[in-house]
Amino acid sequence: MNRLQEKYQNSVRAELQKQFNYTSSMEIPKIEKIVLNMGVGDATSNSKVLDDAVAEMTKIAGQKPVVTKAKKSIATFKLREGMPIGCKATLRGERMYEFLDKLISIALPRVRDFRGISADAFDGRGNYTLGVKEQLIFPEINFEEVKKIRGLDVVIVTTAKTDEEGRALLKLMGMPYKK
Repeated sequence: MNRLQEKYQNSVRAELQKQFNYTSSMEIPKIEKIVLNMGVGDATSNSKVLDDAVAEMTKIAGQKPVVTKAKKSIATFKLREGMPIGCKATLRGERMYEFLDKLISIALPRVRDFRGISADAFDGRGNYTLGVKEQLIFPEINFEEVKKIRGLDVVIVTTAKTDEEGRALLKLMGMPYKK
């Protein structure tokens, strides 16, 4: 079992139950999945760029991502419906906890001028979205091999009903919010 998973089982659940007065243990919010998404706009003109993005995402996520395709054609972006324009990976279970642990303890502190993440990026239903400006903050990415600095979106999906519950869950898991 992962360090973060143990922390959730042993201390976070009890703390949340006390804080929000849940009657059933099934009411206690938990992290359901983490979705990593990398949009590659350059893929319309050069398909090789997407292969690099997929390789990097595979290293970061620990599993092979799915290539996402355009839903609509947009002439100004020279984009046709069905063209590959990015990749995404959905992490659950063991891999999800490993990624979250790596994000909180290694990757986020490596961000330049890091003062904590915004506590306001919740969607109203307890899910948190975080944008990472460069993939270099992850330890698996080798600086010399990177051809282009790309960002990625990290969406943490929880079973929390409200933002307040989601915020409390992530705070107890060790998410470094701004003061």
